[in-house]
Amino acid sequence: MFTFMTNTTTSDVRFPAGTGQASGFLALSPNDTRQPALLVLQEFWGLNEHIKDVTRRVAGEGFVALAPDMYDGKVTTDPVQARQLLTAMDPAVALEKLNGAVAFLKDHPQVDKEKIGVIGFCMGGFLALNLACHNRDIRVATPFYGRIPPDTVLNNLTAPVLYIFGEQDHHLPAADVDRLEAFIRKTGRNGGVVRYPQADHAFFNDTRKEVYREADARDAWVRALAFLREHLGTV
Repeated sequence: MFTFMTNTTTSDVRFPAGTGQASGFLALSPNDTRQPALLVLQEFWGLNEHIKDVTRRVAGEGFVALAPDMYDGKVTTDPVQARQLLTAMDPAVALEKLNGAVAFLKDHPQVDKEKIGVIGFCMGGFLALNLACHNRDIRVATPFYGRIPPDTVLNNLTAPVLYIFGEQDHHLPAADVDRLEAFIRKTGRNGGVVRYPQADHAFFNDTRKEVYREADARDAWVRALAFLREHLGTV
């Protein structure tokens, strides 16, 4: 299991998103100086306790951390229901929520608005990479095993990207991961792909014992944090 700073403070927040409102889970470290910030993007289960735990871990590492609620309060442990929630999510509305979350962080008094990044898992991995292709305020992205946007979308990418992938993952085409790696290399963008030969999909999720791989998860966490700090810094 992971350990992290325990004296973080958390709150449920609301913020404008498009023509409506969105909500999220905010975690702050005790340091009241301006800090870099990270969006923490959920798996297709919803904004559950695991993602809240990861958000607290991120805050414990010296970031202001916000997990937007992409399902507006809906959470499930049933994969069929999770797939239905994912399918029902309007991509345009989802991007509005994420852009609203970025704007919320930029306005937060504890955030250095020039240092905002994103980390995401599964569905959130795709959302993280897609957001980095659409919002120039995102300065770095660390997607974990998410779907890869087409090259027409990746062409808009300016932020450094470190993509985390388990090679036993049969939910994602390995050829698409190769395509992302080739794109990063060909275009000279900073980052790349980190591969774990024995890891399956969702290997970072320590609440899913059937796929969790502790050593790989710890290594991926260390690499992701180092990459984020390289491009955002911490105080």
